[in-house]
Amino acid sequence: MRVLLIEDDDRVAGPLMEGLRRFGFTVEHARKGADGLAAPEAAIVLLDLGLPDMDGIDVCRALRSRSSVPIIMITARDDEVDRVLGLELGADDYVSKPFGVRELVARIRAVTRRARPPVPDNRQAERDPSQDPARPGASHVQRIGPLTIDRRTRQVHLHQSPIALAPKEFDLLTCLAADPGAVCSRRQILDTAWEANYFGPTKTLDVHIAALRRKLGDSSWIENIRGIGFRLVAPAHVDAVPPAESAQVDGASAAESARGGGLR
Repeated sequence: MRVLLIEDDDRVAGPLMEGLRRFGFTVEHARKGADGLAAPEAAIVLLDLGLPDMDGIDVCRALRSRSSVPIIMITARDDEVDRVLGLELGADDYVSKPFGVRELVARIRAVTRRARPPVPDNRQAERDPSQDPARPGASHVQRIGPLTIDRRTRQVHLHQSPIALAPKEFDLLTCLAADPGAVCSRRQILDTAWEANYFGPTKTLDVHIAALRRKLGDSSWIENIRGIGFRLVAPAHVDAVPPAESAQVDGASAAESARGGGLR
C-alpha cells in the first residue's frame, strides 16, 4: 500500500517512514503542503496540521475537494476545534503526537477497510430478493422527525436540506439511528462505527460526536448519557417552523391584520 506522508519535521518523518516500511508500506514523503498536493494520489494520506507553507486544514480541504482518498491527521495541537474542523472537512481519523507506529498502522488498516466498498453477497440476494437495494420500496431510507438517512446512497437530509457528512460521521449517525432513543454504550459505538475490539483512545468518539452535533445544527439531537454512552433523539422543537419561514408567516399575518384594520 502506498502512503503519502505530509510532514515537515524530519525527526518525526524519518522514524515514522522506517516503521511503516517495516510493516510493508511504501511511503512517499512531502515536507510542504504544496508538495503533498502535487504528489501522485496515494492509497492513504497522513497529514500533519502544522506545515511551514500552509495550514494542514487547508491541505485537507483541497485534498477532499478532488479526491475521496482516506486522510488521517497527525497533530500536536491540543485544541479540539482543529480536530473537529479537520473531521468536518473530510478527514477520516486523527492521531495525536506522540504516538506509536503500531497504533498508526492499526488506524491505517481500519480506515482503509472502512473505505473499501462492501462485496455484495449474491447468494443472499438470490435467497431473499426483498433485500435488493435496487428493488422499489426496499427499506434503506430511515426518517427520524425531519432527519432522513439513506443508507444505500449514504446521504443525509435535515428539513429536506442535504447535510455533508464525513464517512466516519455517517457511520456514527447510522449506528445511533439503528435504534432511535436507545442508549448506545461507548464500546458498542466504537465496535460498530470503528472496528471490533477497537483499542485506540476513546477521545476520538467525543470529537466525532461534537462534529456531528454541529452539522445537525442542534446538540440535543445526540444526548450524552453520563458514564454510559449516547443516544439519538429528535429534539422536541424540531417540527417548529424554521426561522425564515416563521418570519414570512409573521409578515403575512401582520399584512393581513393591517388589511383587516383598513376595512374596519
